[in-house]
Amino acid sequence: MVLRTVDASTFMTSFLRQCGGSAVIDGGLATELERHGADLNDPLWSAKCLISSPRLIRRVHLDYLEAGANIIISASYQATLQGFEAKGLSKEEGETLLKKSVQIACEARDIYNERATKGSWDNSADGITPNPRPVLVAASVGSYGAYLADGSEYSGIYGDNITLETLKDFHRRRVQVLADSGADLIAFETIPNKMEAKAYAELLEEEAIKIPAWFSFSSKDGINVVSGDSIEECALIADSCETVIGVGINCTPPRYILGLIKSVRRVTTKPVLIYPNSGETYDAERKEWVPSTGVTDVDFVSHVEKWQEAGASLIGGCCRTTPNTIRAISKALSISKSDGSA
Repeated sequence: MVLRTVDASTFMTSFLRQCGGSAVIDGGLATELERHGADLNDPLWSAKCLISSPRLIRRVHLDYLEAGANIIISASYQATLQGFEAKGLSKEEGETLLKKSVQIACEARDIYNERATKGSWDNSADGITPNPRPVLVAASVGSYGAYLADGSEYSGIYGDNITLETLKDFHRRRVQVLADSGADLIAFETIPNKMEAKAYAELLEEEAIKIPAWFSFSSKDGINVVSGDSIEECALIADSCETVIGVGINCTPPRYILGLIKSVRRVTTKPVLIYPNSGETYDAERKEWVPSTGVTDVDFVSHVEKWQEAGASLIGGCCRTTPNTIRAISKALSISKSDGSA
C-alpha cells in the first residue's frame, strides 16, 4: 500500500484525504463469527478461527468491506504467543498464526479490490479508470487482560504482581511479528489502563517499530478508562508517541462516546477514532452478552453526525455491531461528505 511509505505524522492525514475527510472502521468480528456458527467459547476467542476456520474470517472481512469499511482489523485481538503455547503450539506455529491473521485480511482486501476493479467504474475521476475505495489492514493487539480471558480486560485490574516491565515482556514479540506481517498499521485496542498504554508506547520506541499505530481505550462511565485512570492522561501517553497516528475509544456504549471524544480532543490534535459496541452488557463470568440491553442500528447511527461534529474522523463499531451497522455508518458519512460537512 502506497501509504506505508508516508511519514507517520502524515499517514492518517493522507489516508483521510483519500477517503474524503472521514473513514469507516469495520464492526464486531467475534460476534459476527458466532453469528455464522463459530463456537468461540475458548480462551483464544476469535483467534480460535485462525486454526479452525480461516475462510470464515475472510468472509467476515469481505462482508465489512462490501458494507463500506475503509479499515479492517485482523483476527489477532486475542492471538498471543502465550495463548497459543497453552494450546500446545510451538512459538514458531504461534508466530505463523499471528502473520496469518494479517494475511487473511490482506486476502480479503485483494478480493474486494479485484471485484471493485471489475465491477465499479463509476467512482473514478475520469469515469474510465476504476478507483477502488482506499482500504487499510490494521493488525489488532488486545490487552493483557484479553489473554487472561477472565474479564479483567473490562476492569483493567491486573493485580500488584503485574508491572510495566511484565506487560512489555508479554507484548514484545507479538508486536514485533505483527509489525513485520504486512499490515498497514497496528491497532492497540480496548486498552483498559494507563500502565498498558505506557507499555505499548515504550515498546514502539524501544523496538523502533516502523509502521504506524493507533491507541484505542475503553470506558464504562464516559469519564475514565475502565480501570478508573483518566482518559485524558491515557490519551496524552498516546499523543506523546511519534508513531501513534490516531487516538480513540472502542468497546464502549454509544451513550458515552460524545463526552469521551471531547476529552480526547482536549489533549491531542491527532485524528480521533471511535468504534463503540452496541451498548449491550457483557457478563464476564458467564462469558455471554446480556440480551436486549443495547441499541438498534438506527439508534446507533443517529449519533454519527454528533460524533463527527465533535471531532471523530474514523468511525466504526465493536462487539455486537454488524455489517448492517457499518453500512449505515458509511451511508451517514457519505451524506455528510456530499453536504460538505465532513
